[in-house]
Amino acid sequence: MQEYFDKAIELAKIGVKNLEGGPFGAVVVKDNKIIGYGNNKVLKEKDPTAHAEIIAIRDACKRLNTHDLTGCVIYSTSEPCPMCLSAIIWANIKEIYFGTNRKEVAEIGFRDDMIYNYLENKEKGILEIHQIENKECQELLESYNHEFY
Repeated sequence: MQEYFDKAIELAKIGVKNLEGGPFGAVVVKDNKIIGYGNNKVLKEKDPTAHAEIIAIRDACKRLNTHDLTGCVIYSTSEPCPMCLSAIIWANIKEIYFGTNRKEVAEIGFRDDMIYNYLENKEKGILEIHQIENKECQELLESYNHEFY
């Protein structure tokens, strides 16, 4: 396990040194082998979704030629934010190991807690959400459902 954390830490340090993004690294492991590597590249890519876990998941999926990472484990230098946590769940990864937690990253200015609070209905005013009735959108779902299921 330590070797996976060591690699994630190394990736995070390289990313910070190269001004790619925050101090975060992650690896995806399957059958005791690293198959996905990632560090935060938000600044480099000018992409708010380019978190270490997302980059590592994308890399693992590309290497395995699949969207399903069943049987994989992710190691991250920090507790995944809600976006990354969702991606981990969508990828069917069932196990996460992380170093620092969301309270610790909040202490240096990262806003993960704000999003967790919003999802737990503790934070108001961050986002307005509106659903509009649209027949064509419903037809898209029905068409897809009939074609693929």
